[in-house]
Amino acid sequence: MRVALDTNLLAYAQGVNGDAMKKMALALIGALPTGAVVLPAQVIAELFQVLIRKGQLLPAQARAAILSWCNVFPVAETSLPVLLGAAELSVSHRFSFWDGMVLASAAEAGCRLLLSEDLHPGFTWNSITVANPFATPKHPLLQNLLTS
Repeated sequence: MRVALDTNLLAYAQGVNGDAMKKMALALIGALPTGAVVLPAQVIAELFQVLIRKGQLLPAQARAAILSWCNVFPVAETSLPVLLGAAELSVSHRFSFWDGMVLASAAEAGCRLLLSEDLHPGFTWNSITVANPFATPKHPLLQNLLTS
């Protein structure tokens, strides 16, 4: 099963929300099966901005951070079907266009799960389900992924 990561998980792994969240995020990312993780391009763009604004990194430092994530995990490109999916999510489900881009990109990449603390937990669209990776108990799809 493929899984996409939302911006907040990567930002936490970069230490944006303190050491405790950094440890939790890194442990979760490290527990995911090798080859299962995909990063939507929109997530990489958002992470760059979060690292500069909230993380107070210099642009060169933020660039180095996003490049390191891109070296570890494949990046799902933004395509016309992704843009149209984002618009559909915005119109039909009241997602922001940018959150819709993340979800549509993950769906286009064949992900079954999107790990996000911010998006609608349990929401399913085009065979992809949003799960909060920090929720207790863990979503069954995430639990199965972590124990496989």
